[in-house]
Amino acid sequence: MEQNDIPKAYDPKEWEEKLYQKWEESGFFNPDTCIEKGVAKADASTFSIVLPPPNVTGHLHAGHAAMLAIEDSIVRYHRMKGERTLWLPGTDHAAIATQSKVESIIRKVEGKTRHDFSREEFLERVRHFAQDSHDRIAHQIRKMGSSVDWSREAFTLDDKRSLAVRTAFKKMYDDGLIYQGDRIVNWDPHLQTTVSDDEIERKEEKSRFYYLKYGPFIISTARPETKFGDKYVVMHPDDGRYAEYRHGQKIELEWISGPITATVIKDAAVDPTFGTGVMTITPWHDAIDFEIAERHRLESEQIIGFDGKLLDIAGAFAGEDILEAREKIIERLTEKGLVEKIDENYVHSVATNSRGGGLIEPQIKKQWFVAVNREFERDGKMVTLKSLMRDAVAKRGSDDQITILPEQFEKVYFHWIDNLRDWCISRQIWYGHRIPVWYRKRTTGNGRLATDEEETEIYCGIEAPEGDGWEQDPDTLDTWFSSGLWTFSTLGWPACAETATAGQAGPENDLANYHPTTLLETGYDILFFWVARMVLMSEYLRGERPFDTVYLHGLVRDGQGRKMSKSLGNTIDPLDVSEVHGADAMRMALLAGNTPGNDIRLSDEKIVSMRNFTNKLWNLARYVGTMSETVDHAAPEPKSDTDRDLLEKLHRIVVDVTRHLDRYELSMAIEMLREFTWGDFADWYVEAHKVERNDALLRHAFDVIIRLWHPFMPFVTEAIHETLHLTGSEILMVAKWPEYKDTRTTIANENRFALMKNVIIGIRNVRATYRIDPAKKLIVSAYGGSEKAFRENELVFKRLARISEIRRMDSRVPPKDSLLIQSGLLQAYLHLEDVVDIDIERARLGKELANTEAYAKSLEAKLGNPSFAERAPEAVVAQTRSLLDETRAKAEELRLHLGSLV
Repeated sequence: MEQNDIPKAYDPKEWEEKLYQKWEESGFFNPDTCIEKGVAKADASTFSIVLPPPNVTGHLHAGHAAMLAIEDSIVRYHRMKGERTLWLPGTDHAAIATQSKVESIIRKVEGKTRHDFSREEFLERVRHFAQDSHDRIAHQIRKMGSSVDWSREAFTLDDKRSLAVRTAFKKMYDDGLIYQGDRIVNWDPHLQTTVSDDEIERKEEKSRFYYLKYGPFIISTARPETKFGDKYVVMHPDDGRYAEYRHGQKIELEWISGPITATVIKDAAVDPTFGTGVMTITPWHDAIDFEIAERHRLESEQIIGFDGKLLDIAGAFAGEDILEAREKIIERLTEKGLVEKIDENYVHSVATNSRGGGLIEPQIKKQWFVAVNREFERDGKMVTLKSLMRDAVAKRGSDDQITILPEQFEKVYFHWIDNLRDWCISRQIWYGHRIPVWYRKRTTGNGRLATDEEETEIYCGIEAPEGDGWEQDPDTLDTWFSSGLWTFSTLGWPACAETATAGQAGPENDLANYHPTTLLETGYDILFFWVARMVLMSEYLRGERPFDTVYLHGLVRDGQGRKMSKSLGNTIDPLDVSEVHGADAMRMALLAGNTPGNDIRLSDEKIVSMRNFTNKLWNLARYVGTMSETVDHAAPEPKSDTDRDLLEKLHRIVVDVTRHLDRYELSMAIEMLREFTWGDFADWYVEAHKVERNDALLRHAFDVIIRLWHPFMPFVTEAIHETLHLTGSEILMVAKWPEYKDTRTTIANENRFALMKNVIIGIRNVRATYRIDPAKKLIVSAYGGSEKAFRENELVFKRLARISEIRRMDSRVPPKDSLLIQSGLLQAYLHLEDVVDIDIERARLGKELANTEAYAKSLEAKLGNPSFAERAPEAVVAQTRSLLDETRAKAEELRLHLGSLV
């Protein structure tokens, strides 16, 4: 193929859509097809990963694009290794977030709420919205080049996942691990539903802080609207300031709506150092107050309704919004002389719903909970769900242990587990998995229905109960309950749990073949939300870990390190970037420099740089395309030192990239591969090839290079493969991953071209140091083995070093006005006659060396001064040490230059 037959620039728009269609139609995303077509063997090791299901609430952002780039790179690598590789895709119904989105649209467009529709009418609206979002997300996943197995796509609210949810709920219910109880929960008055502890987002807010007279005590609060029912005053039992008061003592005092009787409670939960060390409690609207009331069996009364308005207990303030009533209540207290003082600059954290932004109001409500501390028997010993979650990660050295990358997040995981409370799993919304519990009034002996006070019949089952009169619980389950089953519900559980057979192809055997999954890759921000709950569900329901390794990626930030947000105007749409620069550029910008647990910076400059590298790879293909079209896929025999050097570097880069990918060190693999491609191959071997041609090795090396790049840059590498037909595979995606023999030379037969490259670099540095015209060719002299080495590589050496003549030295006496350049045993004397004035240069370098040494001594004296070392800021001392190291290095370089002038 002629170079002119290949377009000058790679155009992603010409390639990406048709290549993805080709991949998808090939069936190779499906591991069963890979086995059928001989790409993978039936007894090959497996690699499995589930896609963290994006919420069907809109479109994918840069964080999702990073997730797809990381996972696809890993998946493509393992597929090329010939493993049975499954990447299972899906989406999450995201109950609260999706319903909130639809309700917002209906309210904005139609001025209605969900209560203006029947439950089924409203759910049909939500399902339509979710389907549109799903289709948009699936399109975006394809645009990023993600090689997921679409034939196994799942949805957390489809029929199969619904069966899994009902099965899991019933088992936990039957085992006593799911219970219903009146406990304090996080209530969102706006969305009218409970919210889990992990979905609470705390925001700093400046407000007024009130100090109020409560009988003989001074109490403090930021929420006086909750104080109507306060009839308990609590203090630490060891607080000497209140030693005169007895636990249970009654005190008569004036309060908001008139005189009340308060009871003294002594409890160690009170912090004596906060405020006055005494407080009143509102058990219905505060978690800590609720726990104190539970310990002492105190009464609790609801002050704020579920609509966020004050109830009848507030008297004249009943029916008012709590925020609007606050100042009116303070006015009442002021009139009564019960306001001691007001702090105008109090800053505290306010709990909001991360899913909708609404303010959270703690409420006591009958809800469904998962008991994480309740014991049950497992393998002859008593365990809890919390202990199963902890042991899954804590079993150091065990084959069953889950590895978390990076390791420091294990401490975060354990801290969360150790402080885990019972999980509230019921939500007062319509969209989601409805709780599989039904109720009906029992019939009394005379045939009448039982009253509310009499016992109600309860049924929990996978299917609805038979008979009349049953009503299903109206609540739905927390989204994380269904997504906690994701690693095995997507693989056929529970339907295939008993019939699955390891080693056999087909989705019906997926559970046996691919679970536990090999890897879970997700953001560190959902370590608690999702990762921990998957461990809980899999350990309890399957008796095994859900995955071997957890890879936690960081947040994607802008080029200045700021979080991306619409308000800052710094968001980057992955599809917009792909449209302009190509998906490969977007992927590379997200992968380069991206290490587990660390945030990644994404900027336009970085994206453009990666687009330029894409073009560099394409231009290399244009050059290679001018060579013979025949390729020996085994490494051709080297003909020269440059060939031997390339083969050695090829071995090393294959080994290094493979090692880093096995360790999920994608960024390290990319940096090493980019340095090799741009440096060793493009800058050195291709330039050498122009005068010392070995077409077979050039094409062979480029074949290896595009295979190594394929996981990271699938589109451009597949386009190159289709254009040049380098590999023996029809599709690069399933070409064999490179394996390379060690061709490293022994010490006795040192790689001569590696030494020669150092000499060439030395000559280039001399040109820069002495400002020699780049077009001017120079002369070198060499002696013995060095002269022989330069002669044997004369064409390459002359081209790359811009040398006109290589002169033979009959003795070791250096030529006059020459500069010695040495690498190992290889020596070259660069003639500088008529090029530079040696005496002037020697004087200039000597003066510069003297100044540099003097400056180094001044820095040494400064660091040796105890006054500076002890009093200066640590950063300043460190900077001075670094400057001293740089100065010493510069002095050494100048000495070498001086010593080389002969």
